[in-house]
Amino acid sequence: MRPRWKEVFDKYNDLEVIDYDYDMDSEAVESYQIGKIIPVLIFMDNDKEILRVIGEKSKKELEEVVGELL
Repeated sequence: MRPRWKEVFDKYNDLEVIDYDYDMDSEAVESYQIGKIIPVLIFMDNDKEILRVIGEKSKKELEEVVGELL
């Protein structure tokens, strides 16, 4: 799903995207309580979680989510 969300999020300069690898970033994964459910996208505003999207989403679905948040 990474290429799909990267294509969508690259259109928005106001978004900062941080990509964690489940196997390599266990501390970050644990702190966000992701568990083994992947992919997970967590949208934050001022270090506060505002939305969590779980599971694979289409490009259109991702664009809709970002559009609603902005």
